[in-house]
Amino acid sequence: MIEKFKVTFPLLGGSEERYAYIYLPKSYFKDPHRRYPVLYMFDGHNVFFDEDATYGKSWGMYKFMNRNHVQMIICAVECSHDPNFGRLKEYSPFSFRNVDVGFIEGRGKMTMDWYVNELKPAVDAHFRTLPDREHTFIAGSSMGGLMSLYALMDYNHIFSRAAALSPSLWTDPRKVKAMINKANLNPNTILYMDYGSEEMKYHRGMSRVFADITSLLIQKGVCVESRIVPGGEHSEASWEKQLGFFMRTLFYKA
Repeated sequence: MIEKFKVTFPLLGGSEERYAYIYLPKSYFKDPHRRYPVLYMFDGHNVFFDEDATYGKSWGMYKFMNRNHVQMIICAVECSHDPNFGRLKEYSPFSFRNVDVGFIEGRGKMTMDWYVNELKPAVDAHFRTLPDREHTFIAGSSMGGLMSLYALMDYNHIFSRAAALSPSLWTDPRKVKAMINKANLNPNTILYMDYGSEEMKYHRGMSRVFADITSLLIQKGVCVESRIVPGGEHSEASWEKQLGFFMRTLFYKA
């Protein structure tokens, strides 16, 4: 089942409310003593249901989880819809400048501090989670994919595994590499990262950037499953097709 409730980001959005979604597997209600790993996800409105999704197409996670009997709790929080690039600011771990969007002040640290210090403790208090690092994961796409990579690098004591689908490495590849270089990582850090073959044409030199960052992550000791998705596009419909791939990575020996 899905529980849907409203939350606020006081430092980012003031009293503006947004939705958070909690997915609970059917077994949650049959076995009152069982505890579950938790996957945190960005762009929560795009995760489960088409009727909530920005462009009318979701990842279809609700159907996928039920169909495959995945024993996991998912907590997915809606992004900012502020027309003044609210989502870019909220989901960028650093400030950057781009010809299309101008200067973006990165507020990703504020976002992740809220996830770690406010959201996660509330989820652990209200649901039967396995709250330790080994069973705490994070995932997202596009800017949410960049944030998932950031969370794994800078909040590695909280998240052991992440999935970054079509991560927005184009924002500032040098800062992404610097973020990885300075990360203090545990040896059992696991990342799924992909990029659609059809996306490469939208950002100059992306194939080289993707390859370089994959190589750097490997040098840092991260267990990386890195894929170029044949025919993959920058859309929820394309990311939905990758669910089986990244979920196997997140659950590998978990």
